[in-house]
Amino acid sequence: MSTNAAFTPPPGARTYRLCTPRGEFAAVDSPVADGTGPRGTVLMLPGFTGSKEDFTLLHAPLAARGYRTVAVDGRGQYETPGPEHDEAPYAQAELARDVLAQVTALAVPVHLLGHSLGGQIARAAALLDPAPFLSLTLMSSGPARISGSQRQRVRLLRDALDTLTMEEVWKVMQAMGPPEEAEAASRGTADRERLRDRWLGTMPAQLRVTGRQLCEEPDRIPELAALPLPFHVLSGERDDTWPVPLLDDMARRLGAHRTVVAGAEHSPNTDRPLPTARALADFWDTVPQDHPDDATGL
Repeated sequence: MSTNAAFTPPPGARTYRLCTPRGEFAAVDSPVADGTGPRGTVLMLPGFTGSKEDFTLLHAPLAARGYRTVAVDGRGQYETPGPEHDEAPYAQAELARDVLAQVTALAVPVHLLGHSLGGQIARAAALLDPAPFLSLTLMSSGPARISGSQRQRVRLLRDALDTLTMEEVWKVMQAMGPPEEAEAASRGTADRERLRDRWLGTMPAQLRVTGRQLCEEPDRIPELAALPLPFHVLSGERDDTWPVPLLDDMARRLGAHRTVVAGAEHSPNTDRPLPTARALADFWDTVPQDHPDDATGL
């Protein structure tokens, strides 16, 4: 996937700021394909150092299956504003409330999908209030904190953010290699200028707080399993952030549908988008589309 392809919205998609009571969030909103019956709406949350563009190659195949897809930048992430140094607005509970506000603004129940860090934020939102969600898909997102090797790399990144500018940290990352989430987002790209722009657009406080979350997240699977939601655990066949056997076990504990995408690593959405989209739509097709109540209150 080239950088330009990743940062070019798919045909028919709208890019806009989703207005909510908690602020505006940059979004890419792709409608159902012409001639296809609508089957639901999906809200997609990106991972650490990522953005809404990480889902670019999923929009068209999901539209062809009848799904409207809305990918957002979280608070302080790429094209969504946020404070540069104040860390309080990036606490996990605050980011989870942002997700609930986004669903309210969309005014329909949604299938919620979170990639990696986005999965942790997605489950926090569902634990606050599961009512607006038809299902929850955790993509390459594990039960608790990230692996020891990735914790070390994220801590190095956080330390660098305390002493260097974002431009200086970017140069260090290019020389030394970033944590797996950042590395996966840029794998296979020839022109990194847009990736650099994304990095420079993300707020340092957001990276510090969410990096800490990745390193300290507790196991909340028992709480999550108690929710009345259909779950899907999807990953590549190799993952250094959360080992695949750990994801297998998490799926078992959740009673979740499980997909392993052959040939993919930490970002199946960019590594193998077509089989990933097929697996997502196959799961959502099994979920009743009629919400049991007026979950959004609208």
